[in-house]
Amino acid sequence: MKTFNYKYISNIFALSCCFLLAFSPAPSLVKSNQATKQKSVLNYDQPTFIKDSNFQEKEWVNYILLDQSFVGFKEALAFKESRGRYRVVNSFGYLGKYQFGVSTLKLLGVYNPSNFLLCPELQEEAFVVNLKRNKWVLRRDIKRFVGHKIKGTIVTESGILAAAHLAGPGSVKRYLRSDGAIGFTDGFGTDIASYLQKFSAFDTSAVNAERHPKVNLL
Repeated sequence: MKTFNYKYISNIFALSCCFLLAFSPAPSLVKSNQATKQKSVLNYDQPTFIKDSNFQEKEWVNYILLDQSFVGFKEALAFKESRGRYRVVNSFGYLGKYQFGVSTLKLLGVYNPSNFLLCPELQEEAFVVNLKRNKWVLRRDIKRFVGHKIKGTIVTESGILAAAHLAGPGSVKRYLRSDGAIGFTDGFGTDIASYLQKFSAFDTSAVNAERHPKVNLL
């Protein structure tokens, strides 16, 4: 088993073992052509410091190999949002691994931001609960728009849910129903179109739509 240097990445692998670090030369990371087809190489511009099979330190590698499962989806999104850090608070006050706003947390039944930052299990549950809520709000739009192309990007369920995490389900509705004419950009310049594209290849079918889901770890 390869050894990873956690000096540059903290908490990315907390609560999951979904990552395989892709670098060259390291063909042993992918055991077959079938396995290769089941994975997507996504560049999130996050340098990853790794070691080769002889445990010699290598240069920076900007690619992470993720499978297309739900675990791959949530870890890819967390990587983009916060580099996977549970205790980070950004300059706009968004919290944790998935960068939740305080108002969204209240909708999910979380009223103590400090406790939220200190509890990885709570953050993981809040992420899933929020997906269930967003999938309910966007259920008709998912049915209507998945498979359509907007601004050159094929719309998928995982892309819609990722965009809803970024911008809120209301903004995603307006974007889809206006054929991309009504957009949304966050304080760092990230827009709905980029999330629809970056997170289009994942399987989120296991997420059940729920109208008023609440977290249970309280």
